[in-house]
Amino acid sequence: MLGSTASFALMAIAIRLASKTIPTTEVAFFRNFFGLLALLPMILRAGQRMPRTRHVGLYMVRTVIGLGSMLCAFWAIGHLPLSQAVSLAYATPLFVTIAAALWLGETVRVRRWLAVVAGLVGVLVILRPGASFTPGMLVALMGALLAAVVSIQIKQLSKLDAPDTIVFYTYVFWVPLSLLPALFQWTWPEGLAWLWLVATGVLGTLGQLLWTRALQLGEVSALQPISFVQLPIVVVFGWALFGETVDGWTMAGAAIVLGANGYIAHREATLLRRAATKAPLEAAKPGE
Repeated sequence: MLGSTASFALMAIAIRLASKTIPTTEVAFFRNFFGLLALLPMILRAGQRMPRTRHVGLYMVRTVIGLGSMLCAFWAIGHLPLSQAVSLAYATPLFVTIAAALWLGETVRVRRWLAVVAGLVGVLVILRPGASFTPGMLVALMGALLAAVVSIQIKQLSKLDAPDTIVFYTYVFWVPLSLLPALFQWTWPEGLAWLWLVATGVLGTLGQLLWTRALQLGEVSALQPISFVQLPIVVVFGWALFGETVDGWTMAGAAIVLGANGYIAHREATLLRRAATKAPLEAAKPGE
């Protein structure tokens, strides 16, 4: 999980560097293109057949929404302070909990709802409506919301296809879909821009693969806090490379959001363990 977190953090730095000379739509295309190239040797190992699916329509919807989330997130990384863009992205687990209850009908009890409310308060602390608020912050928040929708869709697809199949077809659709908007703003990369673009694809794919492997080896409640290391990494790089300073309100809001996410992950893991062992669920009591 630490390797995955570092990969995603460095990908954000590469996106920021590439965005200096390359439009956001084009950065997204190259991230997907080079990501697919990095993925193919792992998916199509010697003697292994090409992944197949009967749910092309579901993948099309998932990739369109995922591309929207990617464009919002990449724009935010390229135009907002890095600490702010990454902090707002951590709102995704909060939206996932809400969507799981409303969309999938999952039971979310009082304690987790309170954690969601606390997390949303943290988001408001970062946004500070009426003070340092900028419309660009809503772009970052929209990216987090769309990412939550994608998470729910992946959960549904995981009941139909294997993980490798989901990842493979996501990239297969992403490459041509992301090329279309990029063509309207196309600028041929020069010099170091190629390095940053290749890095976005390789680091993004590496981060996804390490994240999947981490979830196979450990529990979400133990791993989730490690993913928060991404924030200090981008803060340090933001200061060293771009001269960014960290706003106290952003850090305070981020701490609230991360704390809420940590509790939600811990609570969900606890309930899953109890269900698996068929132990009496204290979660059925009032206040849970």
